[in-house]
Amino acid sequence: MKNAVFVIIIVGILFGLVNFHFILFDNSLKILKKDNMTFDNTFVDARGAKKIKVLLNPVLIRAGIKDLFK
Repeated sequence: MKNAVFVIIIVGILFGLVNFHFILFDNSLKILKKDNMTFDNTFVDARGAKKIKVLLNPVLIRAGIKDLFK
């Protein structure tokens, strides 16, 4: 029974990692739904001067990163 619970928890974590971008801003953490299931750009650091690089990332643009800055 413990193994089944452990497997369910791991599958849930992996599902979250392939379906969401976790973007760290200066004072908050934003979660953005990915447009396709992949591990690319799962954790993104957008603190300080890195915001411009994040805004120009094509994967994040398709996911709607510009809506988070409004």
